[in-house]
Order: sequence, then structure tokens, then C-alpha cells
Amino acid sequence: MNTVYLLEPLALAFRLGVAIRSFAYREGWRKTRRLRQPVVSVGNLTVGGTGKTPLVALVARTLAKMGLRPAILARGYRRRRGAGLIGLEPSVPGGERTADPRAVGDEPALLARLLPEVPIVVSADRYRAGRLAEDRFAASAHVLDDGFQHLKLARDVDIVALDATRRLSDWALLPAGPQREPCSALARADLVVVTRTELAGSLQLESRVRGISPGVPIFHARTKLCLLVDVATGKRHPPSAFKWEAVGVFCGIGNPLAFFCDVVSWGFPIAVGCDFAFPDHHVYTHAELRRLESQAIESDVGALLTTEKDAMNLPAGAVTRLPVYACAIELEITEAHEFERELASRLAAGDGRLTMGKRP
Repeated sequence: MNTVYLLEPLALAFRLGVAIRSFAYREGWRKTRRLRQPVVSVGNLTVGGTGKTPLVALVARTLAKMGLRPAILARGYRRRRGAGLIGLEPSVPGGERTADPRAVGDEPALLARLLPEVPIVVSADRYRAGRLAEDRFAASAHVLDDGFQHLKLARDVDIVALDATRRLSDWALLPAGPQREPCSALARADLVVVTRTELAGSLQLESRVRGISPGVPIFHARTKLCLLVDVATGKRHPPSAFKWEAVGVFCGIGNPLAFFCDVVSWGFPIAVGCDFAFPDHHVYTHAELRRLESQAIESDVGALLTTEKDAMNLPAGAVTRLPVYACAIELEITEAHEFERELASRLAAGDGRLTMGKRP
């Protein structure tokens, strides 16, 4: 019997629990707290794999471009227990910043490196994190990472990322599928960004969104490969610097197939049997890395490619016979100017806390 059918009763129970929780917040039975500065939430309907982290980075850069001082509020999924609230100080302009992924989580550690001038506060209590960002870092806006389901914190704009390579289905709720909420939750979204449009068409997905929220603005994004970073040395190379006959790829993300397809679309053929998928947020061991390398060498590949997030989870000081490169990417929104205008408009239409173009 198909395992999915066995899990459907649990998925129905999960859906009921989600509905009760949403109703409790909507009716005020459960308390929602509001920070002094505006909050832009970036989230999704699924447990991962939609390109949310590069979208968080894009939104933070957009807010800074508006003249604001954004801070990122992150939960720090699967970080070391007992780490508590951690505030990552911004670096000086042009400087670099690193963070221990075991202490803060792999995604906040990656964002800390991508956005060295943006303060990041990691805590399960996002309200407490936001207050620290306002008091210590003088944040004038917040980016709530993975915040669509975090109803404890009020937000001014809800941005939802949807993966063009994945279908939406009310039958795909946890644990039978990857969705955290039924599709009807999209009615809460202020903006929708369809990611990975370079890999799949989005008309069917957009039609589903329009049926739930007819007026919501929908934007389209693609994944752009910017650099290949040598994991061992940190040296950065333009993608055009390499022309391998074949590569091996590995990742532990929510949608590994999308990464594998991207690698091929970037011009790097993957050797047969050398595409290795691990659970999301997987922390690699030396033994696993040696096994990956041995299989890749047997297939006569030129290098191993992985994601920037996975590079954060590789064992420290690992020595490999094959070069391992992290694919440094950015999210490009096709309607970039329209997205910026829409975000600015919705923030300005808020409750008057925001003065565009002026830092506190």
C-alpha cells in the first residue's frame, strides 16, 4: 500500500490543527505582538526548497536601497540546543562576517556572509529578536525569515515564495506531503514570488493563486549562478572559468532535483549516478564526504558542486582529492522595479511608523 495513503489521516488531523490555530489568532484568542518598526515576512507554504533564503537576501537589499536599516529575524532551524538569543553584529562597510552554523543555523550563517552589513538576530522568539534589533542595532525595518506561519508576530507585508517546479495540493499537507498549510492560506499573502521560472512554466500555479487571491501581485524569479567558490580555499571563480566534461553534485535542501536541474542549465553535465541528495539541513561527516568523493572519482568527474548552504554544513578542515565548489547564486526578479515599487507602496501605506528614505 502507498505510504501516502497511510499518512492521509494524520494529514487531515494536521490540517484541522492548522485551521484551529489560524482561527485563534484571527479572532484574537491568541496574542499577536507588534514591533515598533515595520516587518516584512518572507515565507512559503512548504517545509523548504522554494528559494526562500536568496529571496530574504534580495528583500533585505531592497529595503536598504530604500534608505532603511533592515535587520533579519531568524529562527535558526536545527542549530545547537541551548544557544539562546544571538545577535550578529554588522561588519564595517566592505568587511566580511562569518558565523558558526552550528550555533546560529546554516541559513542565518549563510545570510551573515552574504549580507555582512545587515544585523541578524537568531531566536525562536522573533518578537524578542526584533526588540533587540531595534534597541542594539537601531533597525528601522525587519525581514522575518520563514515567517508566513509565525503568526505570533504582526507583519506589515507578507511575501510568499512558490516554486514553479512544484504543484500545490491540499492533499499534500504534512506528513503526507511537504505543505505546512492548505492552499487557502495564500489569501493572507500580500505579494507572491514564483521562483525557479527558468526550470518550469508557472501558468498553472498562477491560476491556482488567482483562484484563491484574485488581486495579489505575482512576480517571477530565476536563479542566477554568480560564482563558484572553492570550499577548501575560499577562492572565487567566475562560472565561465571551468568547462568540465562531467561533475558530481550533492545537496541537502528541500528540493534537490531543482538544484540538479540548475547545474545542468548552467552548463555543467552531471555524471550518471553522481547526483547525491540528503535530507534538508543535513550536516555532513568526514566519512560521508569521503564516500561521495570516491564515487565521483570512479565516475571520472572533474569536481563536486554543492549549494552555499550545504557548504556551511561540511566538516571543518575536510581535505578532499577532488575540488569541491559551492554555487554562489542570486535571485533575479523579472519585474524588479515593479517589485520594489509594490513593496515600498505597501510599507508606506502601513500605520505611519515608516518614513521612507530616512534612517533613524
